[in-house]
Amino acid sequence: MKGMRRMPAGCWLRFSLVWMASWMIAVPTQAIEIQPTAEQIHNTVERGQASARQRLSPDQLYISFGSKGDLAPRGFIMTKLGSLLVMANHLALRDLSPTEQDIAQVMANDLLLVNVVIYGDRLNFAADSYVVMEQAGRTVKPASVRFDARGDRTAVWPQQPAYRAKVIAQFPYADLDLRAPTTLTIFPSSGGQVSFKLDFAQIE
Repeated sequence: MKGMRRMPAGCWLRFSLVWMASWMIAVPTQAIEIQPTAEQIHNTVERGQASARQRLSPDQLYISFGSKGDLAPRGFIMTKLGSLLVMANHLALRDLSPTEQDIAQVMANDLLLVNVVIYGDRLNFAADSYVVMEQAGRTVKPASVRFDARGDRTAVWPQQPAYRAKVIAQFPYADLDLRAPTTLTIFPSSGGQVSFKLDFAQIE
């Protein structure tokens, strides 16, 4: 075409390599921040305070997964920045701000928290539940698991599902591959299992 100059082959190669390198740098390998920068921490606190001015409650800021409907399993994840966001919102609703000590305590937490609501047919169905994550054929065990020993009645009790209960697990960041497809599975002691697909690349 007229008006266009051909670039020497060597220049095209150098241009392509530079473009590819810049693209690879620009695309994050993971979204969960294990060591947030001072700027990320500052911005997260500001977001939490702004959400409070909009009268959003802390539970509206959770990183949720699972069903959005009633009587179906669901849960949320708390990362370092996610915890700080919720804390800043909660304090701002009371005209307070996180202190440096509050922030340092959140940043020092090396455990990813997963809170799941499951449903069952008897009062103690969630007692002694266990939780694992599967990542590319590798099983990641939690550092701790807590559960409701007694579930709450659902709106359809005594019909099924009659009870709901929480199961909370914490996983060490050091044991997780934050770029791998992940399946979270809860095993209630009453039998059966509940699984969720998680994408850590979509979580900060």
